[in-house]
Amino acid sequence: MKKLLIALLLVAAPACLTAADAAKKTIAITGGRLLTVSHGIIENGVLVIADGKIAAVGQAGKVAIPAGAEIVDARGLTVYPGLIDPETNFGLIEIESDQNSTDLAEPSDEIMPHMHVYDAFHAETELIPVARLNGVTNAVVAPASDDTIAGQDIFIQLAGADRDAMILGRDVALAMNYGADQRRRGGRGKSAFPSTRMGLVSQLRQTFLDVQDYIAHRDAAAKKDDKADPKKDEKKDAAPPKRDLKMEALIPYLKGERPVVIGVYEGYDIETVMALAQEFHLKVVLDHVTHSQEILDKIAAYKVPVIVGSIYDAPRANERFDAVYTLPAELAKRGVKIAISSADAGGPVSSHSSRNLPYAAGFAVAYGLPYDEALKAITQNVADMFGFGDKLGSLDVGKTANVVLANGDPLDVRTDVKQVYIEGVAVPMVSRQTKLRDEYSK
Repeated sequence: MKKLLIALLLVAAPACLTAADAAKKTIAITGGRLLTVSHGIIENGVLVIADGKIAAVGQAGKVAIPAGAEIVDARGLTVYPGLIDPETNFGLIEIESDQNSTDLAEPSDEIMPHMHVYDAFHAETELIPVARLNGVTNAVVAPASDDTIAGQDIFIQLAGADRDAMILGRDVALAMNYGADQRRRGGRGKSAFPSTRMGLVSQLRQTFLDVQDYIAHRDAAAKKDDKADPKKDEKKDAAPPKRDLKMEALIPYLKGERPVVIGVYEGYDIETVMALAQEFHLKVVLDHVTHSQEILDKIAAYKVPVIVGSIYDAPRANERFDAVYTLPAELAKRGVKIAISSADAGGPVSSHSSRNLPYAAGFAVAYGLPYDEALKAITQNVADMFGFGDKLGSLDVGKTANVVLANGDPLDVRTDVKQVYIEGVAVPMVSRQTKLRDEYSK
């Protein structure tokens, strides 16, 4: 009966989800091992989904199953919240060798805060179903790290009626980067700016000062307009500044209303860029911090969350062999809230690797990160960092029913995901890879 039910779900489930689909069914997932993230493990648990949200969660016998609910027998399965990847390029690149399918970065300037990822997001990418089949239900989509300020991120759900439904949050964070990779190189004997770390910092500082000046002039002009006598036809002394999209894009970040995700690898670069961030009171999320082992106490003192990835990067010549592998554990030990990304080793973020997100967390556990913290690092912590902590990240009543059923530990490479629910709808467990597998395995 259980196999028949899953088969029917796979055949009947739509390729796109709508609110109406989610509202049609009340589902009770029974008998599974629930990894709630927020309140421990529930053996022989019951999870009730209604109207696309979690309606009840608890131990069998203590949770009432609504009349007419569709019963999903999860005995022998593990049930946990959908995983969230904090840094991907979903929908910005499809085939790396084809430039026409690449929208990773705008190379015309180093400071591009007015670039919006949602303008380039391609929701039909074949890479999303691949990650979804391994339990990833949400992700942050960010531009590549070529620019010092590369643009603004979006927060997506990996299924939806259309691209607008999949984008849960627009401009949720500013993508900022600092280090050797952001320095410009001159050509044919010509210099380029900024070509040094000094240049990078001075350019960023001048940009932030310009934003403050822009705000001051705009507010002054608005006050003058409020006080002006409409009967007088005198020319105003102070006209409002011409609209500047670059300046306007940075205003919420200079006011601390949204997080700035700073991609930085080296300890000495972290110290430099954090001094600048503190000067302008930025709300910071540090990203990567791969070779920062000498300043971990200082990172903890900053009291900012950290995204770690890639955990598979090779150590430097002066580092222990496990310096990068133990980084999540060392940060967590110091009370730092961490997230783990699926970033590839030795290179830029790749959406091809997002399906391996749970294994990166499992690797961190092997090198000392407590299991509960590892699970939070790919669920609740990510949701909290980007403003979705009240909607996603754990199996709690009222949260969106993004739920995964698997035949074992989600962080174990031997585990197979059997079904994924997004907004309470069973998504098809198919991707381009499974179609090719099925076609050629014959």
